[in-house]
Amino acid sequence: MIKVFSDKNFAGLCDKLAKKDNDLKRIILQYGYPPLWSRTPSFATLVYIILEQQVSLASAKAAYTQLEKKLGDITPKKLLLLSDEELKACYFSRQKIKYVKHLSASIIDGSLSMDEILSLPDMEVTAQLKKIKGIGDWTADIFLMMCLHRIDRFPLGDIALIKSIQEVKSLPGDTSKEAILKIAAVWKPYRTIAAYLLWHAYLRKRNR
Repeated sequence: MIKVFSDKNFAGLCDKLAKKDNDLKRIILQYGYPPLWSRTPSFATLVYIILEQQVSLASAKAAYTQLEKKLGDITPKKLLLLSDEELKACYFSRQKIKYVKHLSASIIDGSLSMDEILSLPDMEVTAQLKKIKGIGDWTADIFLMMCLHRIDRFPLGDIALIKSIQEVKSLPGDTSKEAILKIAAVWKPYRTIAAYLLWHAYLRKRNR
């Protein structure tokens, strides 16, 4: 059975984790519950998540906003009609132009179906998405967490998340990924909820 979270059970799941982990409890006491970040599970959202890879959220938003101004509704067919130069004018890097064009072509030729992946188990969603050039574990995890609200994902490649764990747990900056996974194992099967709490702490600490 696929497990998801919603506005009905989100606070309760945060409380469950708070009982398991005093550091997560302190986040709730200091900053309150995190927002239930949510995105539409669509082609346009996947383009946006690709834009967010390894850049600031502000840079990704600027590029996505320019693309929206150019296209209106962002669809695979419309995106493929744009030249590389037009995409560069929307602040797309050469690499990300390749990625979004490959994504567009894959949806048009049917090798990726946005409708079909919505009901697949986590590992199958990840496998389908990773067939697309430029989509790796981080992009798949963010899609699973924020679009499909799957309950037990933990994107180790997320810089803000790792930084927040280091701060909340008072860990050295060179803490290994294996050690962080061991800490996160305590939060199973609600690691997505733990990630939301940690992102919340990261943003609030920086007044964002």
